[in-house]
Amino acid sequence: MTAAIGLYQRLEGLPLPWHPTTKPIPLIVYGAASAVGAYAVKLARLSNIHPLICVAGKGIPFVKSLIDSSKGDVVLDYRNGDAELIQGLKSAVGKAGGKVEYAFDAVSEAPSFVNICEVLDHETGQISLVMPKNDYSAIPSSIRQSQTMVGAVHASGDDQQFQKETGGPAGNADFGYTFFRLFSRGLQEGWFRGHPHEVMPGGLGGIEAGIQNLKNGKASAIKYVFRLRDSACLERPKVTSRKDSWSVFLD
Repeated sequence: MTAAIGLYQRLEGLPLPWHPTTKPIPLIVYGAASAVGAYAVKLARLSNIHPLICVAGKGIPFVKSLIDSSKGDVVLDYRNGDAELIQGLKSAVGKAGGKVEYAFDAVSEAPSFVNICEVLDHETGQISLVMPKNDYSAIPSSIRQSQTMVGAVHASGDDQQFQKETGGPAGNADFGYTFFRLFSRGLQEGWFRGHPHEVMPGGLGGIEAGIQNLKNGKASAIKYVFRLRDSACLERPKVTSRKDSWSVFLD
């Protein structure tokens, strides 16, 4: 849902999936191997948004499985350094017609948005960010920036007041209602899939190993799942009688 809000509620002018575009619309997706970035790529393809100019690292093989190179989609490696990445972005933008007006930053920490702004159009460019309250002062004032809070779709009360407080557009609750149902149908019919995941052994006991994998850069293009039922530290109550079964619920 973060990806959906960031694309369609924050970037003005992108076509919705049920009304796909028939003309090229270049879009930069920075952090395309992350869960949010990958969903942005998947949604963009549903809207027939191409060429997609993606940025990733170890997850490049995964990103390549999502994009369509026949429509000009590319994925660039940020691990080669900022200077080389910026050159790659400029080359990709040149092949896309020389102008890119939309960017979705699934990283939203320097230097991601700094690199994006090297090629994003400084007159009509828009960038969607996913880390509210970060320091984005390095983004030129001429580029329209917006920040996504997924909780917007659950906001209750005065939608206009929420818009005033957050700076985001109104109608988020209706938007979320619609897209949650679109995702459900896509999962049922198979044309929309979740992010790759790995079930970590030991339940809660496996969290430390998962955190270490993240710190050591071993986790890429994957989500870790921890099943509570696999946790050795959680002892299930033994029900030996009807009276005991009631105590389990009451306690």
